[in-house]
Amino acid sequence: MQALNQRSRDIFKQIVESYLETGEPVGSRTLSKGGIELSAASIRNVMADLTDLGLLDAPHASAGRMPTHAGLRLFVDGFLEMGDPGQDDRAAIETRLKGAGRDFGGVLKEASSILSGLAGGAGLVSSPTKDVAVRHVEFVPLSTGEALCVLVDERGEVENRLVKIPAGLPQTVLIEAGNYLAARLKGRTLREASADVRAEIAARRAQLDAAATDLVERGLALWSGAAPGEDRRLIIQGRANLLEDASAAEDMERVRQLFDVLERQQGLLEVLDSTRDADGVRLFIGSENSLFPLSGSSVIVAPYMNAERQVIGALGVIGPTRLNYARVIPMVDYTARMVGEVLEKRHQK
Repeated sequence: MQALNQRSRDIFKQIVESYLETGEPVGSRTLSKGGIELSAASIRNVMADLTDLGLLDAPHASAGRMPTHAGLRLFVDGFLEMGDPGQDDRAAIETRLKGAGRDFGGVLKEASSILSGLAGGAGLVSSPTKDVAVRHVEFVPLSTGEALCVLVDERGEVENRLVKIPAGLPQTVLIEAGNYLAARLKGRTLREASADVRAEIAARRAQLDAAATDLVERGLALWSGAAPGEDRRLIIQGRANLLEDASAAEDMERVRQLFDVLERQQGLLEVLDSTRDADGVRLFIGSENSLFPLSGSSVIVAPYMNAERQVIGALGVIGPTRLNYARVIPMVDYTARMVGEVLEKRHQK
């Protein structure tokens, strides 16, 4: 911003706003007809300076200019004015979330669908993490080859997972593994304790035999979400929206790359989890995130919280870099707040 005088700022702002609206490069003649009181030649000189600064680029020599990822970042940070979502958007978000049913999964799926429809990209929602402190853990034998891993949290909620065990495994091994986990998890969240337990096992400080160690590791995998299909889930709605603006061959290639990213859900979960320590909404434009260096996409994410203001999950939108940031950023933030409220009310019931 310090390198830009008022004339450069005005021209830069109008170029970005026009690009975000149309998706097309902006030429000097368009600007001169749009209220910039300078000759086309003077405008071209300013555009050349902005290009030298890395804020604008051109798809080819004779084309107009469009913002680079750095230019979009400057625009969002320095020029964008954002307020709350419009009344209609707020009403739509609240009505749909409150009518989504009683289960958490239905609320999260509806949130993803809302973001996809209102923002015009693909909606992303991660399921809540298990960040409640643990009260008790034990392994209960069921039949040959299976045991039940039982976890009780500080709120008194009980959840079970089936775990495979070797045939003929003595019950003393189940007791030993359960006691070991209970001693190290009690009063701590799984996120806090899992890394310490794994480090202790890796350093061979744990006084466990091989069978009990294996059971402890598989129990942690089940509860931390490392097992496919368990605990953590990523809900994606609206992939088809990403095809709407894809006309040229290079656009289709970017969409193909983006679809590949969407299939690699673990990476997306990591992006969403990066909001855990963020103060509100986070925005990644193009190559700012290593997951999307070639996809020409932007990701807007925000955490959602429980009644104790603890982050339990995240949601967001992924779409082309020319998203309507002024509308989408507040919408993502508001949806995250509403999801936290709705989930907490359902938990209280």
